[in-house]
Amino acid sequence: MSEHRRRTRILATLGPATDPPGVLEAILRAGVNVVRLNFSHGDPSQQIARAQAVREAAARVGIEIGILADLPGPKIRVERFADGKVSLKAGDRFDLLASEDAPPGTQHEVGVSYLGLPGDLSPGDVLMLDDGMVQLKVERIEGQRIVNTVLNDSVLSDRKGLNKLGGGLSLGALTERDRELIGIAAQIGVDFIAVSFCRNAADMEEARTIARSHGSDAALVSKVERAEAIENLAEVIDASDVVMVARGDLGVEIGDAELPGLQKKIIRESLARNKVVITATQMLQSMTDSPIPTRAEVLDVANAVIDGTDAVMLSAETAAGNFPLRAVEAMARICTGAERQFAHDTDFEQAQRNLERADHAIAMAAMFLSEHIGVGAIVAMTESGGTARYLSRFRSGAPIYAFSRHAGARRRMALMRDVFPIDYDSRGQTPREAARGSVRLLVEAGLLDAGDRLVFTSGEHMEMHGATNTLRLLQIGGDGRAEGLGEL
Repeated sequence: MSEHRRRTRILATLGPATDPPGVLEAILRAGVNVVRLNFSHGDPSQQIARAQAVREAAARVGIEIGILADLPGPKIRVERFADGKVSLKAGDRFDLLASEDAPPGTQHEVGVSYLGLPGDLSPGDVLMLDDGMVQLKVERIEGQRIVNTVLNDSVLSDRKGLNKLGGGLSLGALTERDRELIGIAAQIGVDFIAVSFCRNAADMEEARTIARSHGSDAALVSKVERAEAIENLAEVIDASDVVMVARGDLGVEIGDAELPGLQKKIIRESLARNKVVITATQMLQSMTDSPIPTRAEVLDVANAVIDGTDAVMLSAETAAGNFPLRAVEAMARICTGAERQFAHDTDFEQAQRNLERADHAIAMAAMFLSEHIGVGAIVAMTESGGTARYLSRFRSGAPIYAFSRHAGARRRMALMRDVFPIDYDSRGQTPREAARGSVRLLVEAGLLDAGDRLVFTSGEHMEMHGATNTLRLLQIGGDGRAEGLGEL
């Protein structure tokens, strides 16, 4: 068998640091599987240009690279200060003005972007600004004015974010700007659309409806970063294709102490509900300015891998950091090291019973065989990538080679742990011919050797979505051809 290949996926944010010639191609070669376009920053024309550059670089490198468009969402921010920033002292009074014509901020007050904020607050509430660096206690509401007491010595500067401790702000997830940007994301042809600050299934369904109305078949990503999303976690996961543990705002709303347990819960629930899951925010934050990660960051990334996350994400580290390539190399190295320690102990007793769909049952049977008789690989013929996703929800020691003729499906599979998408057109072939052809490709690439056993899944009608209903157990002969050991 070939040497260990990294199973965990790397998602890297593009920005000014990845724009210089050669940087994008270098980080793709270093292990990036999906790139993130952060629509909270820059002009959409910049993101359109970056998407085009990604498609061109991926073609040169010869790998499938997904593109994720991350919507800004209803981020509440303070407005600008007359002098750019103010220093606040514990015990000071500091007001927030929910008014369209609020003057530039001073030592005593600043405007806020969300005009409905006074209606969402009560005396005693605690507001967390700039990711919790600035804390204000609400004393009283006077019309559009929120009178607060500063709880800690701090500095507050232009356009910093605002959260309410414990959640409970009533903004919807999609702003008018988000709705416009979904149209732009569809025009670019992105593979994933991430919905910021979603609260419930309805937020995700609205985003999906808008995307489909623009002709986009992008996978929908729910960013779990509000207390309300935690309360509605099961329905949010079910309404999503991909779930992102967005630890920045989530940590501010629920408190840092709750984050580790919640991260594990979100990953566990996402896998159990057959969804792909990303762990994000400050994973290698120190590498924005340092060429090496801290030991704590190494452990953080490794623990997410051991928890079973499909992907880990780099934000400022690649978008604006001094060492974007080194950050990707470090991430790849840490993931590979953690995977060697990962125990493949899928508990099939806990697996879903009474499966209604044949492709779900075939996926479970394939993984059961993989665990109990030992196979070198699982080979899946798939139209949409659904079979590969079901297979990859069971963590196993065998890589999953997913063959599809659809470029969009292959790029969506680029985010799935353990899945290696491969371009293959099986039209006109019988399942047996497709098995021989795909296995021959893997042998020629050095990914399978004579004597290796593998599980092969396909459908009798391979051009149909959701038609996987056949499982074969094969062994590679001395001539590199697949020989049947059994069939279901």
